[in-house]
Amino acid sequence: MCRNITELRGLEPAANDDEVEAAARQYVRKVSGITHPTERTRDAFERAVAEVAHITRHLLDDLPERRQPPKTVPPLRRPEVRARIAEREAAAAR
Repeated sequence: MCRNITELRGLEPAANDDEVEAAARQYVRKVSGITHPTERTRDAFERAVAEVAHITRHLLDDLPERRQPPKTVPPLRRPEVRARIAEREAAAAR
């Protein structure tokens, strides 16, 4: 389960939809205590992720510019994370 939710405000370039969804997914996992939704919880979980992502995008759009960028690089922008995601997608495609 996540320990920290990624800081998205002030990124250059701005946070993309994948990053916003990943942060929303982290939040919903943390709040619900569900790391891997079951068939029974999947609809509610995915609906919550979509709603949190939607509100997060509005929040980021409405906040003023940030004076300094976040101190850490979001996971989806790290090369080692992108490589793991590509490997997982390639394995799933087989």
